[in-house]
Amino acid sequence: MLGVFRQPVRAALKHTRTYATASTPFVPPSSLQNVREFRRVQKVKPESPTFYTGRADYYDHVMDLETAVRSSHRALRTLQLIPLPAHALASLPHTIPVWRTREDMSGLFARKLSTSRYRRLLSLLAELESYHRIADTAGHVDLAQSMADVMQLFERADKDAVLARGRRKPVKFDRYGRSYTVGRRKESSARVWMIPVQQPEAAAESAPTAAPVEDYSLESKIEDPLKHTESTRKSIDLPTTTILVNNRPLNEIFPAPSDRERILRPFKLAGVVGAYNVFALVRGGGTTGQSGAVALGIAKGIAAHVPEVETVLRRSKVLRRDPRMVERKKTGRAKARKGYTWVKR
Repeated sequence: MLGVFRQPVRAALKHTRTYATASTPFVPPSSLQNVREFRRVQKVKPESPTFYTGRADYYDHVMDLETAVRSSHRALRTLQLIPLPAHALASLPHTIPVWRTREDMSGLFARKLSTSRYRRLLSLLAELESYHRIADTAGHVDLAQSMADVMQLFERADKDAVLARGRRKPVKFDRYGRSYTVGRRKESSARVWMIPVQQPEAAAESAPTAAPVEDYSLESKIEDPLKHTESTRKSIDLPTTTILVNNRPLNEIFPAPSDRERILRPFKLAGVVGAYNVFALVRGGGTTGQSGAVALGIAKGIAAHVPEVETVLRRSKVLRRDPRMVERKKTGRAKARKGYTWVKR
């Protein structure tokens, strides 16, 4: 039954099928004549290798910083400026960089930064800043400027205003040359006035004396061995300093040697013992707090009178206000933490 229908269908297909031969070219159907030839489109290679990461901007900046650090290290090593000994690193001028906060960095990268990524940036910037100090101190201006241009991208716009916040106000001097400073420690505060000790004036010329009378006695013939020593000895008037605290001498108001040593320590560190007279007014707290307040005021005054020793005083931490405070008393306690004696009955 099916064979009856197959014969006409095969005959119809035989007449409609065409083949391409050497004499007859292949002509596509009309439905395919307007179809464009398919071409394989090659993918564009990304410019940055961090294109396929989730934080391309962040990693681009990290790679740029690492490249700047490596090139700076290579340049300084070629100039034989690194490695430096510890004392040379400590003598480099100290600078205070003000980097952008994590929120500002997040705005720069258009994506929120985690703490670990922010610290990675800060570590690279700190290393680059140390190389910048070495190059600047050595006098290589071009190298230092190239590092500064890179660091400027990550510094805050209000850098000068931020640095001015913690800057100490200059100490003022009155018409007599006295400096006025304030020191604090615990609950004590001290107002300190300092003035340089005036050097003793030159001795007045002695009045002319009469001509000596020649002595022909026997005693005059015996030479005294101490005669020349006493005649050539000159009286030297050393400057003396006076420290008054609340109009009382230092040893009266501070009987403990440790308190007096704390007050005199800035003078010894600066090497100006006996060069200044000090008058202080102290109130509040005990002897420990008061002596610390006076010492801080004296250190500030010495730094104002002799700016060359400010670095020595700062490294010795005598110019730093001690932030420790007395802990307050708690309810149900004898003091801040001391408990009452337990009684069974």
